[in-house]
Amino acid sequence: MAFNLADYETVESRLEKFWKEYPDGRISTKIEQASDTRYIVSAELFKTEADAKSWATGLASESISDRGVNSTSALENAETSAIGRALANAGYAAKGKRASREEMNKVANYSPPGTRARAVEDVLRASFAEDKPTVWSIGDAVEAIPVNPKPQECKHGAMILKEGVAKTGKNYHGYVCSAAKPDQCEARWAKLTAAGSFFFPSDSEGGE
Repeated sequence: MAFNLADYETVESRLEKFWKEYPDGRISTKIEQASDTRYIVSAELFKTEADAKSWATGLASESISDRGVNSTSALENAETSAIGRALANAGYAAKGKRASREEMNKVANYSPPGTRARAVEDVLRASFAEDKPTVWSIGDAVEAIPVNPKPQECKHGAMILKEGVAKTGKNYHGYVCSAAKPDQCEARWAKLTAAGSFFFPSDSEGGE
């Protein structure tokens, strides 16, 4: 699904409209959830400083990544997205263009077909194309997509699947080399999303 980033407003552009219309208003944000893997932030808009009840609200989540902008600024991005969402809910967005340019920029480039990253992008694009999206952030999409980790191979051929529940009570899923111990390749263990789906990091990055 092709789209033009120029068709989507930045959060800053929406803010300018809000402050012009309500110079005495205020915006309040709150961290609803913080963990080692993601942030969830809410935002509230008030028409005046004295208003006790918010006029519009927004909610956004961002997953903390090992690299890229979300390795250092996941919280800030979640707050920006939440504010943009609240502004969209208040009417500061064109019909069918509720996502902000910042959000759409995250999925501007396609990953290779068949990869986990591509599946996430496809869900996001389909969601943004609707007037009332059901998925707003990459973090939410990652958790929403069911994942079936593909079998792993090494230089010795097909690797052996190992899965179950560890003594700690945590589920595990991975592959070990079929060669004798002295010649075994390094085992490959899948990671677990908050939704309980396993994935191999190489799948999400489009590699083998």
